[in-house]
Amino acid sequence: MRALLLIDLQIDFCPGGALEVAEGDLVLPLANQLMPKFELVVATQDWHPANHGSFAANHPWRKPYQQIQLNGLDQTLWPIHCVQNSFGARFAPSLEVENIHKIVQKGTDPSIDSYSGFFDNGKLKSTELHAYLQSKGVTELYILGLATDYCVKFTVLDALDLGYQTYVVADACRGVNLQEGDVDRAIETMQTAGAHVIQTTAIQ
Repeated sequence: MRALLLIDLQIDFCPGGALEVAEGDLVLPLANQLMPKFELVVATQDWHPANHGSFAANHPWRKPYQQIQLNGLDQTLWPIHCVQNSFGARFAPSLEVENIHKIVQKGTDPSIDSYSGFFDNGKLKSTELHAYLQSKGVTELYILGLATDYCVKFTVLDALDLGYQTYVVADACRGVNLQEGDVDRAIETMQTAGAHVIQTTAIQ
């Protein structure tokens, strides 16, 4: 069985949001277009407590996008975003959420960040995503969303490690591109790991 996995299509990652991804809103109509083509649609949702260690505001004298060590892991500090139950953590208004069968929340532990939909960044804990997909007999994953060079990339790499045949819907992703070329490098990394990079038009 194949499933569509939507990564973090939330207000804070869209233009005007707290951690906006350029052109992030352009992903939404493509997601809406693809959802009816799949028997199973799952969405991840960044869902941080307000005291999350990845927020620059929680570290005196630190600024967004600086690098620190957080519990032994390299950590980019981010603007406050996707705080649990906040406006910015909601799915983007134009996303047709009625077509989503399951929502998996991530980033709920204040001591560690979670880019991947499957695990935290240290792989200390897993979300419910893998167990849910296994319970539904999913073997193929089509992944799109925000952002290409962070949550999409790490979700794709974990999906491959877990044995899923994995497709990245490239035109339905947008990246942060903190460093010039980050998105291109992310695509290359995913391809090298075994992901198939496709366009929405390839999905029937």
